[in-house]
Amino acid sequence: MLFEHMALNVPDVRASAAWYVTHLGLQVVRSRPDAPFTHFLADDTGRVFLELYSNPTDAFPDYRAQHPLRLHLAFAVDDARGERTRLEQAGATLAVEEPQPDGSLLIMMRDPWGVPVQLCQRMRPLLKRE
Repeated sequence: MLFEHMALNVPDVRASAAWYVTHLGLQVVRSRPDAPFTHFLADDTGRVFLELYSNPTDAFPDYRAQHPLRLHLAFAVDDARGERTRLEQAGATLAVEEPQPDGSLLIMMRDPWGVPVQLCQRMRPLLKRE
């Protein structure tokens, strides 16, 4: 079995997708111009991992009211504090900054719509950069 993606129902998928493309370097690999305006997003490796859509059939989750440990999107970064500053200038807000005992740094932020985004600057990366 191969993990394909996870999906988030968001009120304004086009604005959310544009923010992720502009500020987190994701790329839209497939999208629908009609409702529910589904956008599949890939990271720098080209691997799709996130689907955003706007489907009012069910209530949109109040991501801002949920604890960020319930759900978050995590990104490996080299300079978490630098990325924090850059993302704050782009409308993200800080939730918590957590230095780790091994010297790693985890910074939990929220995108402009409240979805938690974690910046992971790890001493021993989980992912291999190609």
